[in-house]
Amino acid sequence: MDLDQRLARLAAAAADRVESGMALGLGTGSTASAVIRELGRRMGEGLRITGVATSTRTRELCRDLGIPLAAFDDVPRLDLGIDGADEIDPNLNVIKGGGGALLYEKLVALSCADYIVVSASEKRSPALGTRFMLPVEVVPFGWTHTASRLRAMGMEPVLRPGPDGDPLVTDNGGYILDCRPGPMRDPAAVAAAIKATTGVVDHGIFAGIARSAIIVEPDGEIVVETAR
Repeated sequence: MDLDQRLARLAAAAADRVESGMALGLGTGSTASAVIRELGRRMGEGLRITGVATSTRTRELCRDLGIPLAAFDDVPRLDLGIDGADEIDPNLNVIKGGGGALLYEKLVALSCADYIVVSASEKRSPALGTRFMLPVEVVPFGWTHTASRLRAMGMEPVLRPGPDGDPLVTDNGGYILDCRPGPMRDPAAVAAAIKATTGVVDHGIFAGIARSAIIVEPDGEIVVETAR
């Protein structure tokens, strides 16, 4: 089964968790976009939802599909968050930020009563940092010094370029340093050490946030995993 077919099944399984009247946190990236398109289709069948977008790209997609959006500060609580992941460990800790929206994604995720990760099975990993670089958002001012502090921690940071070759600038106005921390035995401890580094805005480790994951296997089978 090709990837588009798998993502369609995954999107349908995730959309089945959504009920009319819900306020949703809507993620960023190709997998999250597949879910958003499915939600837009179901709105044509009567589903009524309100979304909070985690990036400019997601906001534009929702507007194209007619999904109503609310300002994050105007929503006291989100019923459900749905987002993809770049890497998932057996405890459902994840790395996110391949799309550069990690800060807004994390802010929204932490405000959700329930938070689901949706992913293809290829994103499974025995330990975070094994298969995917760790994005770290930093303040542009003095970013080379922040990178030096991360390098001293063994992170091997590399500045992420944008399409024009200049540094990629996030919706928040930050730069992204893609790091190689190596396999993480304790993602929460690594997360805390990075967050405590001056110049760091946030990082792509989402530890202990996801309550469940909906994963599509190569043959299209849907598997639901819960946090241990």
